[in-house]
Amino acid sequence: MRKTFALAVAAVALTGCGLVPNTAGTGGQEKQTGAATAQTENPPPAGTPDPAESAAPAEQRSAPPQSDKIIATREARVEGSDGATKVRVEITGLLRQGKTATLNWTVTGLSGSFNLHNGMGTGVWDFSVGGVSLIDPVNAKRYRVARNGTDDKAQCVCSKTQGEFLNEDESASLYAVFAAPPADVTTINVEMPQVGVFTDVPIS
Repeated sequence: MRKTFALAVAAVALTGCGLVPNTAGTGGQEKQTGAATAQTENPPPAGTPDPAESAAPAEQRSAPPQSDKIIATREARVEGSDGATKVRVEITGLLRQGKTATLNWTVTGLSGSFNLHNGMGTGVWDFSVGGVSLIDPVNAKRYRVARNGTDDKAQCVCSKTQGEFLNEDESASLYAVFAAPPADVTTINVEMPQVGVFTDVPIS
């Protein structure tokens, strides 16, 4: 069974909300320093809560279309209160468009019941995939999911997952929008809570 999660977001002006050129650390971009650089080389355990940075994306009304081409795949075994579950994640696209980059992927349950409810969020009450991030190890930067504002009510420009648990053979198509890495960055690492890190994912 295939599920698609999308978030309708009103258009947000790029100026004044995080995508102003030459502003350090804006647009969901987080400069890694010292210990943080080491963290990039050895990412923290998947699922570690970490507040997402604010960013102003271009208008995103629905999940971008999924490609049939799989550019990265990973299987993970997750221990939970109800026992172990197994899941397969397939990244089907990382597309750069102007100042934003959109990540598409599919999650398929292989055994047990995989927690998509808040398992890819930034914390217990984050029912989205807002905990996913892009890591540029060359420039020592982490890019967090873009948000549609800068206050505490801002929501991520990404799939919402409240109440969703994937049983065996159930799939979900997901997406998240980020500030685009520099043009000379052609591959990047993708970190997903519960799943781990995909290395050298190509940006198209």
